[in-house]
Amino acid sequence: MNNTTQTTCPYCGVGCGVLATPNDASVAIAGDTRHPANFGRLCSKGASLGQTVDLDQRLLYPEVHGRRSDWDTALNTVADGFKRIVAEHGPDAVAMYVSGQLLTEDYYCANKLMKGYIGSANIDTNSRLCMSSSVAGHKRAFGADSVPCSYEDLERAKLIVLVGSNTAWCHPVLYQRMVQAKQDNPDLQIIVIDPRKTATCDLADLHLPLRPGSDAILFNGLLAHLNRVGETNELFVGNFTSGHEVALAAARDGAGSLETVAQACGLPPQDVAEFYRLFARTERVISVYSQGINQSSSGTDKVNAIINCHLLTGRIGRPGMGPFSFTGQPNAMGGREVGGLANMLAAHMDIDNAEHRRLVQGFWQSPRIADHQGLKAVDLFNAIDAGKVKAVWIMATNPVVSMPDADRVKAALQKCELVVVSDIMCETDTTALAHVLLPALGWGEKDGTVTNSERRISRQRAFLPPPGEAKADWWMIAEVGKRMGFDRAFDYGSATDIFREHAALSGHGNDGRRDFDIAELSKLSDADYESLAPIQWPVVNGAGKARMFGDGRFFTPDGRARLLAIEPRPPEHSPSDDFPLSLNTGRVRDQWHTMTRTGKAPRLSEHSPEPYVEIHPYDAKEAAVSEGALARVFSRWGEVIVRVKLSEDQQRGSVFVPMHWNDQFASHARVDAVVNPVVDPISGQPESKQTPVRVAAYRPAWHGFLLSRRRLKMTGLAYWSRASGNGFYRYEIAGEQTEGDWPAWARELLCDSDSKVNWVEYLDARAHQYRAVRMVGRQVESCVFTAPGHELPSRSWLAGLFAKDVLTDAEHSGLLLGKPPVGQEDVGRVVCACFSVGINSISTAIKAQNLCSAEEIGAVLKAGTNCGSCVPELKRLLAAGTEDAS
Repeated sequence: MNNTTQTTCPYCGVGCGVLATPNDASVAIAGDTRHPANFGRLCSKGASLGQTVDLDQRLLYPEVHGRRSDWDTALNTVADGFKRIVAEHGPDAVAMYVSGQLLTEDYYCANKLMKGYIGSANIDTNSRLCMSSSVAGHKRAFGADSVPCSYEDLERAKLIVLVGSNTAWCHPVLYQRMVQAKQDNPDLQIIVIDPRKTATCDLADLHLPLRPGSDAILFNGLLAHLNRVGETNELFVGNFTSGHEVALAAARDGAGSLETVAQACGLPPQDVAEFYRLFARTERVISVYSQGINQSSSGTDKVNAIINCHLLTGRIGRPGMGPFSFTGQPNAMGGREVGGLANMLAAHMDIDNAEHRRLVQGFWQSPRIADHQGLKAVDLFNAIDAGKVKAVWIMATNPVVSMPDADRVKAALQKCELVVVSDIMCETDTTALAHVLLPALGWGEKDGTVTNSERRISRQRAFLPPPGEAKADWWMIAEVGKRMGFDRAFDYGSATDIFREHAALSGHGNDGRRDFDIAELSKLSDADYESLAPIQWPVVNGAGKARMFGDGRFFTPDGRARLLAIEPRPPEHSPSDDFPLSLNTGRVRDQWHTMTRTGKAPRLSEHSPEPYVEIHPYDAKEAAVSEGALARVFSRWGEVIVRVKLSEDQQRGSVFVPMHWNDQFASHARVDAVVNPVVDPISGQPESKQTPVRVAAYRPAWHGFLLSRRRLKMTGLAYWSRASGNGFYRYEIAGEQTEGDWPAWARELLCDSDSKVNWVEYLDARAHQYRAVRMVGRQVESCVFTAPGHELPSRSWLAGLFAKDVLTDAEHSGLLLGKPPVGQEDVGRVVCACFSVGINSISTAIKAQNLCSAEEIGAVLKAGTNCGSCVPELKRLLAAGTEDAS
């Protein structure tokens, strides 16, 4: 019997189809060749999903005030707390903070309860942190949050402009579609606009490493250039747009000459001229943008500066052209559909529109409807800190890690009267602050829909049984709604019931006046919903619509798209003598958000096992930090301690620190504690790309690493980070005081109380070096290496010993050296996570077999043959010939 389930990946907004096949020990994962988002491709994260579905560290039962509870008690605690606070302080004294990780049905229930029954719009989402500037830009230009394009447009374009998007790492499957498109059509040109030289630049015909924050200047200059060279589509502009004259006047005034633009952006004039020339001469242009545009205190203006160029030239609504926002989360789009943002109503209706409020309240038959915008994410946690919001329910997100000025968020929750957290994991930085913990179903266990970046609705289907007492998020919300007295409104029997209601609301009072319309799906039977194939909205006559605005009709009051006058603004805080560098945060290739899921997968920790700061060698010299050492990165809001990576790909004056690490995986790596909480005044989206910081050397008394089969509690250490390995955990450690008795320290650190284990040790007291291996029989149980400096043996050969039940004599003799015996290879740092191929193996194969291309490396070692994210690094190794394999 075939027990394979078609479902959808729970990571980025690409929305890849996944085939999941449970077996006795795990789940086999494959790409769904029939899903139109990925056609069978998966990235390293998606391919590793089977490593993340175990129950280790899962939250399996409700807790109230730190003690196990039953569902009735926990739900009554939530409902009674919310009711009491609303009665005493009004509906705006309570809030929800939700997530693009929720399914649409969960999101819909939460929005309905808050806005239609509690009567407050204090429900916001972590999508505020990634896509709200895009939403605001769409609404200003199009009158609705309409994404015009489809993924197939990437294959049909003649020019793809990637702006503020490291697609190769953040949306790998779409990147691979572009790679294939370029192979199939060598005339396809690709331009990357990004301050950093990222892996995405490997595909670029032209890279514009512009000065951070200068995007609006560049696109204002493009708008003026397009008009100057006669690329204004007079017919389209005259019949279907408004505002082009003021937009052009602002662009001409703000941008000036091409040389002025180039100087303001820190770019060679000839490169700006080439970008402008290619855009002007190419009709089928796609402008892809992501967090590098959105996460700015002027993100909405940057979005509209890009959209302006497409509207002026009429390059929208037709195949192979348009502005295209790549969403960050699997259901950021679904959250937007149901009104998950504090300034929206369900079904793409506006909270400031009285007629829309009437429609939604009438459809819900609710006793009240929120009549003003709620608090957006940063303001919401500020209000909690100020005591104005006294209860908050946090679902499927980790704001103590992901919010800017994260230490203030933590302090706010510590003094909040009632903190409720729904999560799948029992230990996160946020669950630690909860009064009530509710165990949620995770991917593979829950059932519903998500919507990807191209407006495509797909089913996420359950293929695993509910673990412990975990429940669906929509069920928890509905049960609290019932306990607050709203029984009939939340009497749902399944996710199908909610989806049908959501679909019906999209058509209520619509008649083509709103973009989001899936009313035809409200008639689905249970069986139809179960078998629902991926479909784009709006749905018309049973079919999805590939792209929007082909008829030139927009959703503004006059039906015309709007060009906006954009006046570029500098960031609120710029580098200074005290904080001379600009901090950029973002994703690494193989991790996701705050690592609660991906941190469990050994293969995903191999490429970047430790938090780091990437810095240009010139800036590193100025800051007196060196490759592989530890450094402090601090701002006026907070600091982190991370490993130093020198890279000339990093622009001078700017540093990059990944967003993922937190107190569960490292001692001092919550980078959002460093990030400036300033927001875009229109969208409310925080600026996560330009916080002024200083980098300084951190010099502990000693450095070390520890490998252990057991997960250990790191206490008494000045610095530590943890990564999952294949059968072991890897810890990088450091201390500020040299230990007097290293053997006793090691036994305490490793919780050694077993007299049956054997220790192999080496101590050089004068050199302050200590090495020890804890053996059980002939098997390595753990090992620890310390030294005054950070130069220590490679971890990779030692790590490989944990896969062996019995060590050979030669391996045993090499333990304290940390080096393999003759005839064994140290594979080195992992480059290809999909197949765990190390840098030494690659370099050896290149030299020994005279390999000349990434394809040849793939044929020999398989590296780069799955998701392709490592191909740029493979090409660098080919160019370098060999590389130090530390």
